[in-house]
Parts: sequence; structure tokens; C-alpha cells
Amino acid sequence: MKEQTDYYAGTGEDASEGAVYTAMGGDFDEIAADHASREDETLVINMGPQHPSTHGVLRLMVECDGETVTKIRPGIGFLHTGIEKNMEYRSWTQGTTFVTRMDYLTPLFNEVAYCLSVERLLGIEDQIPTRANDIRILMMELNRISSHLVAIGTGGMEIGALTVMTIGFREREVILDFLEAVTGLRMNHAYIRPGGVATDLPETAIAQLRDLITWLEKHLPEYAAFCNENPIFKGRMCGIGYQDLAACFALGVTGPMLRATGYDWDLRKKRPYCGYENYEFDIPTWDTSDSYGRFRVRLDEMWESLKIVKQCADRLEASTGEPVMVDDPKIGWPAQLSVGSDGQGNSNEHIKHIMGQSMEALIHHFKLVTEGFRVPAGQAYVPIESPKGELGCHVVSDGGTKPYRAHMRDPGFNHLQSIPIQCEGGMLADIVVSVGSIDPVMGGVDR
Repeated sequence: MKEQTDYYAGTGEDASEGAVYTAMGGDFDEIAADHASREDETLVINMGPQHPSTHGVLRLMVECDGETVTKIRPGIGFLHTGIEKNMEYRSWTQGTTFVTRMDYLTPLFNEVAYCLSVERLLGIEDQIPTRANDIRILMMELNRISSHLVAIGTGGMEIGALTVMTIGFREREVILDFLEAVTGLRMNHAYIRPGGVATDLPETAIAQLRDLITWLEKHLPEYAAFCNENPIFKGRMCGIGYQDLAACFALGVTGPMLRATGYDWDLRKKRPYCGYENYEFDIPTWDTSDSYGRFRVRLDEMWESLKIVKQCADRLEASTGEPVMVDDPKIGWPAQLSVGSDGQGNSNEHIKHIMGQSMEALIHHFKLVTEGFRVPAGQAYVPIESPKGELGCHVVSDGGTKPYRAHMRDPGFNHLQSIPIQCEGGMLADIVVSVGSIDPVMGGVDR
């Protein structure tokens, strides 16, 4: 906290230049006491840990000169859950249940990134059924729309546009109703599994999906009508949180923040996965490099996702009855699961087979569920395009039934490093606008 003790100064750096604030523990009292002895008129504000526009607990240490931000440092780690370490003690399939709980606004993307990496280690990427890939894309694009609705809605609420938040959550609820009908859960689905998906779509899914598409086509235009040319909205967003292309490259920024600079980088187009190369859609960009540009990119992306969802509906209607799990009983888990007529548990046919017809099937089912399958030794990293940017999973196997190491590359972790670039020199009231335009979810950042 003293001017002469910068413990983090690099070789050749002047450790005594300026005040040094150590961002750890309960250091705010020391910062305030040290700051009171200085002769300048700046004020240090401890902003958080709290919730506005951060979807979790983020701490910002802000030094202000009046209403102008002179320095700002993000402090993270308040939502650390030990997920990656826990995965080392669970089977490869059980890992899906953990990763889905990281960025809890985009659980299906976490699951896909993890499963694609596991499938690469298994060498079964080209064996995933087409219907399973179509279902994955459908679920991801609906999840993308719901995530953008939260980003736009909560970001609008923070600057006083309360109606944007209420209608945003209205549309999100309709999407979550569909996800619940398919997976049984509104969030944290654990639906995407290594080799495919847990279960096929229910019989009523296509009809419900068509109704959902009609609903979104009717209501998505409201966001543009409320915000695009609203002078108050634009006054709070335009020119705020500026970060150009060079700064994005320097900090590994991806997603809507990168595309708002005019660069059309999207992994669905540049490095397709799950069969995205078979779908028609565009990559929206903007050219302002600010918070307003990021809002417009997300708004346009929802329409492109809806375009993909329509194509998924047609493909899935045509492929009804096709498999949704890789045809390998040593990987597909639970083996040959099918829902019974009551909507719960295994079908009578499957129970009859493993309990009364085949001792080998029963033994195999028991071992697969309790012990899990083995993955060849090696490592893999597969990135995908989440609503927030590049999301990837690096998995390492030692040849056993559990991950030796699993690490997620969450885009929010990189993006939060942009806060000083966007906020220093700006107004105190614009911090929440900048943070909201980043759209970080602290569960994914801290893991």
C-alpha cells in the first residue's frame, strides 16, 4: 500500500512510481487510510462485490477525481466453486453436470465445449449422429438468444430502461419453457453428453418449437423499437466503453465485443463444428467499438440465431426416429436409455433386456454407469462460439475413467481485463454501462 513497495514490479520497473493498491482480502481500510495522507483530491471507491450488470459478484476498485475515473482495477474470485478440481474425481460423463454450472446463463455451451473436447480424445468426432448435432445446434442457438436477452435486458435496466428488462425476461421464459420440455430443467441441463445427447426430443417438441419461433418473430422487433434510435439510450451507450480492434487483439477479446469493431470473427463460420457449415446464417458486425455497437451486434445475432433455429426445426422434423447417441455401447451413457410411457425412467423394453434377457448387458450397464468409460491418454482443446465469445475446454486424460485435468477458457475472464481500457478517463456513472456491455458471468470467470 506504500508508494515504495510494489511487490509486483517487473525487472527494470520503478517500484516507487505512484501509489500501489494490492487487490486482496480486506485491504480497503488500508487503501483509504493511505489515500487520506496523500495531497491530491482523488477518491478511492470500493465498488462491490455486488451484482449490477455482472451476473455475479465482481469487485471494482475505482480511483476518481470528482466524477472522472482515473484508475480502476477489477477484483475476481468471489464465486470460485472448485468445479475444475471436482471434475478430476468424477467420470467423464459426470463432468457434464459440473461444467453446465459455470456460466449459468449459457449452460449448454459449456456442455458442448467439454463434450467436443472429450470426443476428440475418443476419436469419435465423425461418428456423432447427424440428428444429435442438429439438436445440439438447436439448443445452443436458443440458449444464445436467451443469453443475449439477459445481457440486453439487465444492461438496459441499469441505465433506467426498465421495460427492456421486463420484455427481455418475458421472451427468455418462453425459451426456458422449451429447454425444460426437452431436458427436464430450465438451467444446468447436463443434456449434452459425450457421444451425443441424453435423450431424443419429446413428441411434442417440434410443435412447441414452431410456436416458440412464431412468438420470437412477433416480439423481437420490440427491442429495436425501444432502443435503436432512443436518444436517451444512445446518449448513455454511444462512445462509452470504447475499445478498438488492436486493444481487442492485445487482450484476447472475442465475441460481440470483437465484432463491434467491424471484424467478423465467429468460430461457427471460421472453424465450424457440430455441422454449422450446413446452415445458412450471417455474422453481424458494427463499426463503433463501443457499448452501443455491442448492443446492436447482440440484437442482430438474435435474428441470425432464430434463422438457424428455423432450419433446425425443419431438419429435426425430417429426421424423427434417427439415433441421438453414438453407436458404441462402451461410450453411450446411459446405454440405450429410452424414456418410458410415463415420461420417467427407462422404457420397459430396456429394463426387460438388461434385467431378464442378457447378463452381459446388465453387467455392462452397471460398469458404464458406476465406473464410466476410459478415454485414451492425451489432451485436446476445442473452442466454440458462445454468446460472449470464444469458449473452449482443455481436457487432459491419463487413460483412465476420469479427467486428469479439465480447464475452461471462459471469455469473460479475458474480457474483464478490458475494464481499465474502457473506463479510465470516463465518468463514474459509465462504469456499469461498460461492464454491462462486456456481459460477464462471474460463475464462468471464477469457476
